[in-house]
Amino acid sequence: MKSTGNNSNKASLQISDSEKLVLDVLWQQSPLTAKAIITRLQGEQDWQDKTIKTLINRLLKKQAIGFEKDGREYLYFPIVDQQIYVEEQADNFVKRMFKGSLSSFVAAFAKKEKLTRDEIKELKKILREIEK
Repeated sequence: MKSTGNNSNKASLQISDSEKLVLDVLWQQSPLTAKAIITRLQGEQDWQDKTIKTLINRLLKKQAIGFEKDGREYLYFPIVDQQIYVEEQADNFVKRMFKGSLSSFVAAFAKKEKLTRDEIKELKKILREIEK
């Protein structure tokens, strides 16, 4: 039995920072049991098992993750594609904080952070590729 939801790229979901930590684990390796997810997160977070199971259930309800039953265990896997999720979150951030102006975002970031020569080269390379 497999439960995958009805859209394999549901990146527009509202996913909390805590829920994203569960997704990060599943993006690194899946499918995993709840016990395996708990073990990995307890090394990083000071959470009770119940808290992590609650996060798993929230992600299931949001259809951000799915499961398949393997005997008595449930194996969880991400439905939300990591790259699509990251791109959408970055786009939402730029829209919210910089009124959609990517150049304003880059300018604000470049003023705050000292860019290395390599980072400047990389930005120029990206811009050249976009111009093509």
